[in-house]
Amino acid sequence: MTDHPATMPRLRGILGRADALWPGLLVCGLAALAAQFLSDHYGAPAMLMALLLGLSLHFLVEDGDRCAAGIGLAARTVLRIGVALLGARISFELFTELGLPVVGLVIGALAATMGFGWLAARMLGRGWRLAILTAGAVSICGASAAMAIAAVLPKNELSERNLSFTVFGVTLLSTVAMVLYPVIATLLGLSDLQSGVFLGGTIHDVAQVVGAGFSVSDAVGETATTLKLIRVSMLAPFVLILTLALRGAGAQDQSGAKRPPILPGFVIAFLILALINSLGWIPAPAQALLWALSKWAMLTAIAAVGMKTDLRRILSVPPQSVVLIFLETLFIAGVVLAGVMVLL
Repeated sequence: MTDHPATMPRLRGILGRADALWPGLLVCGLAALAAQFLSDHYGAPAMLMALLLGLSLHFLVEDGDRCAAGIGLAARTVLRIGVALLGARISFELFTELGLPVVGLVIGALAATMGFGWLAARMLGRGWRLAILTAGAVSICGASAAMAIAAVLPKNELSERNLSFTVFGVTLLSTVAMVLYPVIATLLGLSDLQSGVFLGGTIHDVAQVVGAGFSVSDAVGETATTLKLIRVSMLAPFVLILTLALRGAGAQDQSGAKRPPILPGFVIAFLILALINSLGWIPAPAQALLWALSKWAMLTAIAAVGMKTDLRRILSVPPQSVVLIFLETLFIAGVVLAGVMVLL
């Protein structure tokens, strides 16, 4: 019995690709571990630490091809895996727990922030890609949304810089909001329900929502976390609508990369997992495991994005871009706060 003549070359090709990928994947994974260590021991946001560590390791991309392939895979494929696994935390029961007015407020705040971001970007002389990226990150789920949206936006020479800036900006602003927003809720005399909706509907990242909510009370923390997960559930429909809109508008990718499919695979996986979880078919231990895998995949991916970004380009971001993401943050806070005062 002889080996098929095509077997050995195919095997050598697989091993050669694995040999090209593992150094970059390993260094991204180690950066993610270091970021989580810093977060656990010093209270720093893990996403921000992963990005900063990645930026400090940019020389790995500059100095040669040894790590480049694995870093590229982490920034692209591992990112999509992390976003897809977020679906395991989503259940359609979330929409019934808080009621139609609150869900309507979340959807309305998202749409209003996107419109505001578009207009503000034009007034500030910023591009439409940055407007969509920052407004989507602010209104949905921070760094996770930024990376998912960036995956379907047509690329240009500023794409990686804009993504790193957006992740840095929303994470920093989310951390500030985690400290300030509970104080604002207390000064305004908001009830537990109102405080939970305000915190969950405005703070960008899940971890900061949990920190802010439970710093007030358990009831506020539970409401804020539930509302935040409703915002996270908006990610897949938003990315799908964005993909269809970009195709309809004929937006071109200037990097020469292949356009994403009409329905990206990671969006399909997100929706399937959300459906399975809504049917109660994902047991709690498996759900916790998938959530942990999603978190580690996202940390690994954002470290890779940092490694692919030249810090000098981040520092060259125009002040108008900083103003844009700050205004979007203030805008969604104002919209949600007004809705809370009127509806609840």
